[in-house]
Amino acid sequence: MSDTSIQGSKLPLGVGSILSETFSIFAANFAKVIVLGFAGSFLGLIINVLFLGFDVALGTAEPDLANMDTFWVGTLLSTLIGMMIYGLVTALLVLLAYDAKRGKSNSIGTYFMVALPAVIPIAIMMVIVTILASIGALALLVGMFWVYAVFYVMAPAAVIERAGFGALGRSAQLTKEYRWPIVGLFIVIIIVTILVQVVAGFLVAMLTGLASSFIGSGIVLVAFALLSAIAYAIAGIAIALVYARLREIKEGVEVSEIAKVFD
Repeated sequence: MSDTSIQGSKLPLGVGSILSETFSIFAANFAKVIVLGFAGSFLGLIINVLFLGFDVALGTAEPDLANMDTFWVGTLLSTLIGMMIYGLVTALLVLLAYDAKRGKSNSIGTYFMVALPAVIPIAIMMVIVTILASIGALALLVGMFWVYAVFYVMAPAAVIERAGFGALGRSAQLTKEYRWPIVGLFIVIIIVTILVQVVAGFLVAMLTGLASSFIGSGIVLVAFALLSAIAYAIAGIAIALVYARLREIKEGVEVSEIAKVFD
C-alpha cells in the first residue's frame, strides 16, 4: 500500500479544510500577515509606478505605447523586481504559516534570515512558471491552471527543503495526483484576489481627487497596498498549507518536522 492511500483509496487533499485554516491563520496572525503582505504589495506598486507611471500601476489608465522600447524595458524590469519581491514575501508567509500551525512564534527578522537565501531562486523559477503557464494558456485556459498546479508548492520546497532550482521538480513530484484539487483551490484564491482588487479599484476611484498632490498620491498607494496585502497573504498561507498537507499525505511528515528549518 502506498503512502497516499488507505485500503486502496487515495487520501483527499482537503481543499475545504485548507481554505478554512488559511482564513483562520490569517485572522489569528492579522498584524504580522498584513505587515508582510503590505510590504510586498507596496514595494511592488512603487516599482510599477517608477517604471510604468502612477495611473498604469493602479490600473486606472492604459500604458502609453507611443514609445514601445521604454514601455517594454519598464515592464520587464518591474516584472523581474516584482518577482523577487513576491518570492521574498511568499517565503516569509510560508514560514509564518508553519509557526502558526505549530502554535509558536518567531520575529519577522528570523523569518527574513531563513527566507532570504531562497528569494532569487523563487523569483527565477516564477519567471519560468509564468512562461510555461502562458504557453499552456495558448492551448486552453485550463492548461495555464494546470501548470500553476504542477508548480504550486515550489516556494515552500525552496524555503523549507533548501531545494534551490530543484524546487520545480520537487513541486511536480508532490503535486502529482492532486493537481485538479489544487486547480480548484487556486481558482478560489483568484476569486478572492479579484474581489479584493474590485474593492481596491472602488477605493482608488473614491480617492482620485487626492492623487493630484504628492501626499494624496501616497495615501492612495498605501490604501491600495493595504487591500492588496490581503490577497498576497491569503495566497501565501494557502500555498504553505497545501505543501504541508502533501508532505503529510505522501511522506507522513508532520508540521513540527517541516518547521525544523527554524532550529
